[in-house]
Amino acid sequence: MSKIILGIFLPGLLVILFARVTYNHYVGLILTVALIAASVSKGYTDSWGLIVVDAASLTVGFWYSNRMMNKAKQKT
Repeated sequence: MSKIILGIFLPGLLVILFARVTYNHYVGLILTVALIAASVSKGYTDSWGLIVVDAASLTVGFWYSNRMMNKAKQKT
């Protein structure tokens, strides 16, 4: 149960964090996907349902970071 709860929030938050640090939401997405791929290869992600939850969270995090970056561009 804790893996599902972390899977709902953590990938999206990581995309947003990496987008803020690198000032590029594509780089944030790539870094987060690389981390999730590493966890899958190590065996921490053990079901397809958890992978789907991670992918949904990645999508929401990418959408939000894209929105955040567009708002930052409009302010300048």
